[in-house]
Amino acid sequence: MISVVLVDDQELARAGLRTILRQPYGFDVVGEAADGQAALAEVARVRPDAVVMDIRMPRMDGVEATRAMLAADPSSRILVLTTFGEDSVLAAALRAGASGFCLKDAPAEDIQRAVRAVAAGDGWLDPAVCGRVLRRYRTDPVTDPDAVRRLGELTSRELDVLKLIGRGLTNAEIARHLVVGEGTIKTHVGRIFTKLAVRDRAAAVVFAFDHGVVRPGEPPPMPAV
Repeated sequence: MISVVLVDDQELARAGLRTILRQPYGFDVVGEAADGQAALAEVARVRPDAVVMDIRMPRMDGVEATRAMLAADPSSRILVLTTFGEDSVLAAALRAGASGFCLKDAPAEDIQRAVRAVAAGDGWLDPAVCGRVLRRYRTDPVTDPDAVRRLGELTSRELDVLKLIGRGLTNAEIARHLVVGEGTIKTHVGRIFTKLAVRDRAAAVVFAFDHGVVRPGEPPPMPAV
């Protein structure tokens, strides 16, 4: 039996979930809360296998409640169940640490499967938003924390040089574009390779594209005046 806490400010919504998450289907609703703040106390009290969390609620919304719940107990398993399928809501829920995201108009069987998956330690994405998440994963730059740290070590001029390297310019062409000497560019390039831990120019180009330093259609940096 999977123990569940329902968090939603609408009693009608909680009543609907109670009919879906009943004991004959393997669920036991052991607690309810009408906002995120009340949910923190309820979850700490009953320690359920899964929390079904709405997003827009008074006092504390579902994103903040998810973040606070996981800070208090990282083993918490939270399925966000919302009417809103916008990318911003989805991103906020996942960044807060939710294990799953499901829309309220999903079939009852899908909501049951989603709660089971989250309680078992797996993830769940509603099929209605899954395609958008995959497209974003395929097109967004990689956000490796170590790479972000290394990028942050570049000076603004070194970043300009890296952008121009990413566009295929030679040192001489970069020097002309930025109106500086080629020797200066060579120095910048050497420092860029060291700071980014890349072995050569080709690796720097790959790094620039992988991490969003260069994007198609974006104009090159202009010389300082």
